[in-house]
Amino acid sequence: MSEMTEIIARRQFYPVYIWLDTAFLIMLAALLLWKKKYATVLVGLAAGVLYMIVDYGIFHLVCGARSISEGHSLFLVLLWMSMSYGFTNFAWIWLWISKDRHLFAWSLLILLWWFCCPMLAETFGADAIPIVIQRTTGAYHGYMALILFIGYLGAILWNLHHEKRSERFPLGWLLAIGILVQFGWEAALLLGGIRSAGFTSYGDKLITLIVNSLLETNLGMPYVYALFLLYAGRRTERLKKRRTHLRFTETLRENNGLHVSREAETGEFYS
Repeated sequence: MSEMTEIIARRQFYPVYIWLDTAFLIMLAALLLWKKKYATVLVGLAAGVLYMIVDYGIFHLVCGARSISEGHSLFLVLLWMSMSYGFTNFAWIWLWISKDRHLFAWSLLILLWWFCCPMLAETFGADAIPIVIQRTTGAYHGYMALILFIGYLGAILWNLHHEKRSERFPLGWLLAIGILVQFGWEAALLLGGIRSAGFTSYGDKLITLIVNSLLETNLGMPYVYALFLLYAGRRTERLKKRRTHLRFTETLRENNGLHVSREAETGEFYS
C-alpha cells in the first residue's frame, strides 16, 4: 500500500511584500473602526494571536514543520504572517457570519489586495533576495481533519435534532465561508507566484490549493459560528450590551433570518 504524498505549503516573496501588507492591514483595521466594526476588529486581532500560537508554537516548536531561508527570522516572519492572515481571514469571516450589508465591498477589497500585492512587490522590491518559508503537513493534517469532522458532526447532529429550519445551523453557508475564504487566499498566492514557488508540477500546486481550501480554515467554521452566536446574543457589533440577552437558539433564529442587504443592519446587533 503506497503512502500519501506529503503536502508542502511553501511561499516565496520579497521583503517589501511584508511592508506593503502591513500598510494594508493598518488601512483595513482603520476602515473597520470607521464603520464601527469593533467586534470584528477584536476578533481579527485575537485570531492573529491564535495563528501565531498555532504556527510558531505547534507547527514549528512541537511538530518541527516550519523552515525559512537563511538570513531571516522565522519568529518575526511568522508573526507578520499570523497577524496578516489571521486578522484578515477572521475579520472577513465575522463579516460573512454577521451578514454585513457591505460584505461584497469588504470581500472585493481583500481579494483585490491579495491579488495585487505580489505584483506590487515584484515591481518595487525585486532587487532584494526573496524570503522562502515552508511547512510540511504530514505531522498534523490528521489532527486538523479530526477537528473538522468533530465540528461538522456536532452541527449535523444539532440539525437532525431540531425540526424547525430556522433553528438549524446553516451548513451550506458555513461551508461556503470556510472553503471560499481559504480558496481566495490560496488562489491569490498561487497566481502571484508566492504559494508553491519552486514546484514544477501543476499537480503539486493544485493539491496544496485544494486540500488547504477544504481543510485549513473550514475546520474552524462550526466552532467560530457557535462562538458568534454566544457573543451576538449578549453584545452588539459595537461591544454594547444588548437590551435583552438571547439564548443560543434565539440568536440562531435571528441570524438565520438576516440577509446580506440593507435590512440586515437594522437589528439590535448592529446598534
